[in-house]
Amino acid sequence: MYHARLWSSRHSRGLEIVYNAVNPSLLSVLRGVSKLFGRRFDKPITALESMAKGFLFDCQMCGDCILSKTGMSCPMNCPKTIRNGPCGGVRANGMCEVNPNMRCVWVDAWNGAAQMKNGGAIKDIQFAVNNQNQGTSSWLRMVRDE
Repeated sequence: MYHARLWSSRHSRGLEIVYNAVNPSLLSVLRGVSKLFGRRFDKPITALESMAKGFLFDCQMCGDCILSKTGMSCPMNCPKTIRNGPCGGVRANGMCEVNPNMRCVWVDAWNGAAQMKNGGAIKDIQFAVNNQNQGTSSWLRMVRDE
């Protein structure tokens, strides 16, 4: 998944275009499914989201996705789970101070955001992740406005 994550941040502009095209339709379908069936399909929808985003972005399913704001790089892959930029311990070669075999998630995020039309959103301050949402679907949370 690590290499797919690197690919995704390098191709963030194309993924942003796909996201902007697909997201409204996906949310409409999920809104309809949610209204018709309630929470009966939450597990399969969450599993589908986990597979798709896990493969492309090495998503950690925090339940509060901000990929579209972080250059298509999941900040939850940071060993320190920092959501608002690099920790200050990024090595000169762009590698993580905690795991020197891994590129800093935030170096990739800034590089990816620089390619995106809405790349300035990376500067928005993000609230801390609510750990109670770990493993839940951010798609369903958006649909239900939770």
